[in-house]
Amino acid sequence: MIVPDQRLPIVIATKPEDFRRGHDGLAATVQNELGLDPHSGLTVVFRSKRGDRLKILVWDGSGLVMVYKRLDEGAFTWPSVTDGVIRISRAQYEALFSGLDWRRTMVRRVRAPAAAS
Repeated sequence: MIVPDQRLPIVIATKPEDFRRGHDGLAATVQNELGLDPHSGLTVVFRSKRGDRLKILVWDGSGLVMVYKRLDEGAFTWPSVTDGVIRISRAQYEALFSGLDWRRTMVRRVRAPAAAS
């Protein structure tokens, strides 16, 4: 699995995408339709119309990387179909990639410790 950097955002493009599109087409969607920079290190997850496939697009610093996954049985859990994106945590991303219900993942924010005085 491609593991994104902890500090960079991970988003799901909620509108189903034409899966015949490759790196350049998906990057154009990220830039023109979602208003994001595909070369910023951002990880974007795209869904298929049937919901059993996903494509992930990420800039690794030297080029665009595209990952494709198809579930043999069932479908991925997706947010409601709307225009735009939903930001998710790394734990939610890993659950989604594994075919689990990522919405059930609890996200807890931990404050950085105060400097020792």
